[in-house]
Amino acid sequence: MTTHTLIINPVQHEHLLERVELLRLKASQQLEANRAEKGQFFTPQGIAQFMAGLFTHRPDTLHVLDPGAGVGSLSAALVAAACTWQTPPARIKITAYEIDPVLREYLQSTLEHCCQICRQKDIDFDYEIIPEDFIEAGIDMLMSNKTLFAPLCKSFNTIIMNPPYKKIHGQSRTRRLLQKAGIETSNLYTAFFWIALELLEPNGQIVAITPRSFCNGPYFLPFRKAFLSTMSMQRIHVFEHRDRAFHEEDVLQENIIVHAVKSQQRNKIAISASEGPDDAWMSIREVTFDQVVKPDDPALFIRIVPDTLHQHIGQHVERLSTSLSELGIQISTGRVVDFRVKEFLCEGNGEEKAPLIYPNNFLEGYITWPGKPGKKPNAIKIHPATASLLLPRGWYVLVKRFSAKEEKRRLVAAVYNPDSIDADLTGFENHLNYYHQDGHGLLPALAKGIAAFLNSTIADEYFRQFSGHTQVNATDLRNFRYPTKDQLIAIGESIGETFPPQQQLDDLVIERLGMATTSNDLQARKKIEEAMEILRALQVPRALINQRSALTLLALANVRPDSDWADASAPLYGITEMMNYFRDQFGITYAPNTRETVRRQTIHQFVQMNLVIPNPDNPDRPINSPKTRYQMESNLLALIKSFGTDAWESKLRNYLATAQGLQRLRERERSQALIPVRLPDGSEINITAGGQNTLIKQIIEDFCPRFTPGGVVIYVGDAGDKFKLFERTYFERLGVHVNEHSKMPDVIIHVPDQNWLVLIEAVTSHGPINMKRHNELKDLFRASKSPLVFVTAFPTRKVMKKYFQEIA
Repeated sequence: MTTHTLIINPVQHEHLLERVELLRLKASQQLEANRAEKGQFFTPQGIAQFMAGLFTHRPDTLHVLDPGAGVGSLSAALVAAACTWQTPPARIKITAYEIDPVLREYLQSTLEHCCQICRQKDIDFDYEIIPEDFIEAGIDMLMSNKTLFAPLCKSFNTIIMNPPYKKIHGQSRTRRLLQKAGIETSNLYTAFFWIALELLEPNGQIVAITPRSFCNGPYFLPFRKAFLSTMSMQRIHVFEHRDRAFHEEDVLQENIIVHAVKSQQRNKIAISASEGPDDAWMSIREVTFDQVVKPDDPALFIRIVPDTLHQHIGQHVERLSTSLSELGIQISTGRVVDFRVKEFLCEGNGEEKAPLIYPNNFLEGYITWPGKPGKKPNAIKIHPATASLLLPRGWYVLVKRFSAKEEKRRLVAAVYNPDSIDADLTGFENHLNYYHQDGHGLLPALAKGIAAFLNSTIADEYFRQFSGHTQVNATDLRNFRYPTKDQLIAIGESIGETFPPQQQLDDLVIERLGMATTSNDLQARKKIEEAMEILRALQVPRALINQRSALTLLALANVRPDSDWADASAPLYGITEMMNYFRDQFGITYAPNTRETVRRQTIHQFVQMNLVIPNPDNPDRPINSPKTRYQMESNLLALIKSFGTDAWESKLRNYLATAQGLQRLRERERSQALIPVRLPDGSEINITAGGQNTLIKQIIEDFCPRFTPGGVVIYVGDAGDKFKLFERTYFERLGVHVNEHSKMPDVIIHVPDQNWLVLIEAVTSHGPINMKRHNELKDLFRASKSPLVFVTAFPTRKVMKKYFQEIA
């Protein structure tokens, strides 16, 4: 246990999370070399605040557990949130486990900040930092609680956690300890989660961010049984892009945030989704528990469906009644692990060689071999040592086990046609799953039918509802429900030497399965994808290529799932009317408090690009009026009507030529335009648009009121005018003399209350204040009567991270 003392400098409540975020970034940089090895991914501020806001039960005393606390981002977020509750808790006690000594120093600083905040709010606060492995300590507590006459172990009514993500070796001491406690799991994050559940008091709450992989697959079934038998899920939040939650660490992992209470499962669960942790645009819906965990599912898969559109698709697939065993078909993982049989790998074909099929042999629904030359050998020697790895000649269906980052689909299937590959034996590499009948091939039409079904949009969409892996497990495919054998053969008989394009394939599968109503849901999904294709063609910024912008475009064009682009029109819609359109036409409901997000993050940009006209019915109406209406610009409407026709490409070129001319005109106008900047004293100056001046505006309007209250801006540099604001007399009063040749910082502020002279450099101009720049500024302002404060301003945390090593 770590003792603690109060920090002298007070911390304001609103600054707590910013301070902790800086500690997180510093720790992340310091420990970057071995974080991945330990499975450490520190929680960004936005995620921590969102998680802290999910606690709905707010007791008078919070006994908080933060296992694997890192720098304490989650504990700090919870303390900050609790201070704003309508009835704040009377007491908060945090128990934080952290084994890393470097992180413990940051953690203690964080918890000291929390202590100050709570004292300011008259909340009794205490904390304990335990420098032990949480798994070992947790198991000791659980085991001691089962021992007669042993003191009761600690328990908690509030748990907030971001556990480490790393596989547990089967023969490791950690694995043996877990098994001793009756905990059977193969990853650290579920081990942390499971122990935490055991330590949680009845009716206590837990909020955790974890990989989504525990929701399906055989390895996590024991954990799902323990979790679902003891906890009532209240909320599940998913991120629609698997690279967004921990984007600074380039983590490609689907993550979810779970809020659960230790009680009997209530019937309703809220499921929400957003593009990423910083996206306020959030869809949310309430579902029954039986929609999340099917009553007849022995595998207890947790299905997460964030909107009605995807729910409908899932319901159609669930009506399929046939299992693989009823089809008489098995699925296995490829037997050839290439590095284990390295001495038998070779190139080319021949009597003593068998083709070795890899994922790169997939081509438009079929296996092509030898295919393009690759880095790995494309054959394996036929030898007694490899006999068990090879399969006899036949028709097989292969499925990629791993989906590449750039692939849109999770399920990718292909048919192995023995007529196109002259070989009596074949090897399938371990990155593939294969369908077979007792180790032999399938009927040709059946093989093609299975591959067509797996490659259909409905199968892929359904698979994503319960699979959060970046891989496709054979067990997941065994739990699929399939069409009947006759239906699969009927589909397969319609497949020729090449598979049809996606739309034709989807139509074929839907027709053969008699899923006419599914077509409407797939049409809705297709319309959203087409709208994003239009946005890409219009060369809008990448940040606008998302579902929100696509739905906005569809609403403003009045295009429904079952209508053609040629029938587009230009109704007048307000933000609320657009959101109602999303819900009624496309089954996607967003939280009411995200209206402003639509306005700021989509409509505002559409207006800037002249795609949308605000208030064409009443140009005098204030833009912030609740009656504001928007309408698609007439030239864009004419272009959109041609989408999908032969005229689209030529009309697009003409539109872009015109639009680019307008854009260049606007850019010339902007280059002459000025950005208004309001100073702390209420006066206003204008600085040139572009360059670092956007950041300078943020420094003056956002940073100054918050961190230099009462400060006086005495210098502002401008890309178009070096001495845009220069209070010469004020400088002389401080003993500072500069001239037009001085290499000035971007903004200088004097804070009379503290007698500070704050020198601020915008990183976009000269880079950060490194040691060289630090010395230059000290020399330039050496005569100052006020102590110097050096600040580097960054537009984003991601940019700041790049310069950590340079900052003085």
